Amino acid sequence: MAALLNMLVFPGFLFLSVFGMYCSFLERKLYARLQSRIGPPWFQPYADFVKLVAKENIMPEDANPVMFSLMPVFALTAVTTAVLYIPIWGTQALFSFTGDIIVVLYLLTLPTVAFFIGGWYSTSLYARIGAVRTLGQLFAYEVPLFMSVLAPAILAESWSLSGISLYYSQHPWYCLFNAIGFVISLVAMLAKLEKAPFDIPEAETEIGGGCFTEYSGRLLAFFKLALMIEMVVGGALLSSVFLPFGLASGPVVGFILFLVKSVIVVGLFAVAHALLARLRIDQILDFCWKLMIPAALVQVVVNLIIKMVIR
Repeated sequence: MAALLNMLVFPGFLFLSVFGMYCSFLERKLYARLQSRIGPPWFQPYADFVKLVAKENIMPEDANPVMFSLMPVFALTAVTTAVLYIPIWGTQALFSFTGDIIVVLYLLTLPTVAFFIGGWYSTSLYARIGAVRTLGQLFAYEVPLFMSVLAPAILAESWSLSGISLYYSQHPWYCLFNAIGFVISLVAMLAKLEKAPFDIPEAETEIGGGCFTEYSGRLLAFFKLALMIEMVVGGALLSSVFLPFGLASGPVVGFILFLVKSVIVVGLFAVAHALLARLRIDQILDFCWKLMIPAALVQVVVNLIIKMVIR
């Protein structure tokens, strides 16, 4: 019963939905202010979600009904499950085991796969173009993201997020050694969320809405909600690995710091959105494989050397 409540209420679906929509509002508001616009009111993401849920689901005649309908639920379930293995209000996650960092990274990959499958089985030309772009971008950012997140685990000698958080909360200055990985993971997470300058898969001015072109109503609302929750869960992952400050100060202080760090990450996304222009897929691939992966490899080598020195 407790596990079900954790999954559905806190820190699971209900909490992530409310906080994810609020973070979406903050990002949109800050982005608007950076462009000298007023921006939306605080309730806009909630109103948009309710409006979409109330609308009719329209499915293309040639679409695969099973894949088309299941992919939004699949994406939403994956990101909601991932938070159960991430420390939020302390150094210990609700469900922790050796290797759970791999599970979390895997679960955060599944929504992107769901976007591709949903767009591909829509059988729409525009949706399939967006789906191919989504998958192509996945091959660009996933490697540097994995390398940058796993590098701190080498120094902590733990493949558990709880173990990593505990190690760096006990050795806070060691977080400075992971500065390169933190920057790489932020950029890679920006690409994973398909935010500018990595929003070419959606590219509303070119292909309508990317892999979501044929989605409407409740199914589109679930896809949008999955992206909002993924933003929160991605921020929580980066916070637990690179910024585990205050997690050992008690559940209340730790949870407040989690909220603050999530807001800071969202703010960085908004600033990047306002400053950078959209990149093409070939530019994204060049950027990730020629710059981000070598930089992530440097982070891994640095951590290996430091580990040998401090032993």
